[in-house]
Amino acid sequence: MKISKLIPEDKIVERLQYENPWWITKQISSLYKDMSKRLYFDLFYPYVKETDVRRAVVLMGPRRVGKTVMMFHTIEKLIDDDVNPQRIFFVGIDNPIYVQLGLQDILDLCMTSLKLTDLKGCYVFFDEIQYLKDWERHLKVLVDIYPDTKFIVSGSAAAALKWHSTESGAGRFTDFMLPPLTFQEFIHLKNKNHLIQQGNIQYGNKEISYCLPLNIDELNSEFLQYLNFGGYPEVVLSEKIQMDMGRYVKNDIVDKVLLRDLPSLYGIRDVQELNRFFTYIAYNTGNEFSYEAMSKDSGIQKDTLKKYLEYLEAAFLIKVLNKVDINAKRMKRVTSFKVYLTNPSLRTALFSPITGTDDEMGNMVETAILSQWMHRENLDLTYARWKDGEVDLVLVDDKKFKPVWGVEIKWSNRYFEKPKELSSLIDFCKSNNFSSSLVTSIDKLGTKDIGELSLTFLPASVYAYNIGDNTLKMKTTTF
Repeated sequence: MKISKLIPEDKIVERLQYENPWWITKQISSLYKDMSKRLYFDLFYPYVKETDVRRAVVLMGPRRVGKTVMMFHTIEKLIDDDVNPQRIFFVGIDNPIYVQLGLQDILDLCMTSLKLTDLKGCYVFFDEIQYLKDWERHLKVLVDIYPDTKFIVSGSAAAALKWHSTESGAGRFTDFMLPPLTFQEFIHLKNKNHLIQQGNIQYGNKEISYCLPLNIDELNSEFLQYLNFGGYPEVVLSEKIQMDMGRYVKNDIVDKVLLRDLPSLYGIRDVQELNRFFTYIAYNTGNEFSYEAMSKDSGIQKDTLKKYLEYLEAAFLIKVLNKVDINAKRMKRVTSFKVYLTNPSLRTALFSPITGTDDEMGNMVETAILSQWMHRENLDLTYARWKDGEVDLVLVDDKKFKPVWGVEIKWSNRYFEKPKELSSLIDFCKSNNFSSSLVTSIDKLGTKDIGELSLTFLPASVYAYNIGDNTLKMKTTTF
């Protein structure tokens, strides 16, 4: 075993013992114990407990969405499930004390500290794994060497994690993406579940089980809070942070990704240019862009723009939505596309909170709706645009190359009273033989028939809540 001479071995062991109090106490720190579990925990934990398949779990996601907390909640659950606490290791790789150690070195020190002779039945958590150079190669070796040990790693430098785990860990890693808080989780975290009841809605010729509001005005008030402050657990629970979103979110989340993570991963030299470009996108979240117009507005070369978009999307700051035509056919050449922030509160952090009557509400609601789908990586979400119209959100069956549904996202009650004005959606439905579709509103709920087409109207807040609810139930094609 090769241990750094700069830091005595006993000091490293002390750090490991500090990070793993359950070796002695048989429980995690009260700091994490008292925190609410994210609803995604119930999806994540089975991957950890799956020991029949020899795979490490790679927990990915943006900064500050609760990855480390989820690891500690997982450790707590393992102990509750009678796993020996001294067979559970947690290591924060970002701590400088481990800077000259490999993963095997750290494991050896854990075993030495606990006087273990093997790692059979152990669960090993490496937090912030991206701070270790060539981490994916080292982790793959450990997965092969220790078939009876479960490895779980996390990291915020999403681009490196995503690409490296895909390329280097083929057959050895399982990716799990933890997105910013969904609206459903926001309501859960604030103990506002009493605002929701189970019911049914009419969609076409069938009734569908749906979560419905007991008081739509109260739910919309929470939805507006979510748009402004809802992406991160710490922000949701702290009015102090909400009063200074710029310092907390921009400095601690956005700037660290733009000024540190991405430049170090990709060798970006002009970080200020990248920063200006992201600000430009954030202000215009939900708008359609073209490379030509974007280059003209920003003064950045088109090839550089394409790389910046790729980097920002890989880092989970933005989502690029590609365009299809009225029949959901892809364009032969990508000339225009939409760009959304991965959570609307990023815009609040960079600029200022919005109210329900601001002009920006339409785009912010679209951004929020799209962000609810972030865990559904297997869904081919697009938007439709043609000469005479547009539909905001279209799901395409990537095997049959046909649309599954189309949704028009509005922050207005006007179309509930005048549904015939939804001419683009009506044309899209006719072209694809759809007998039903969905339109969001401010607070109107019900159905309207236009000839043979049935339109279901739902408040945008209710639709956002149900996307999150359906995701946790893994209803992969529910609109």
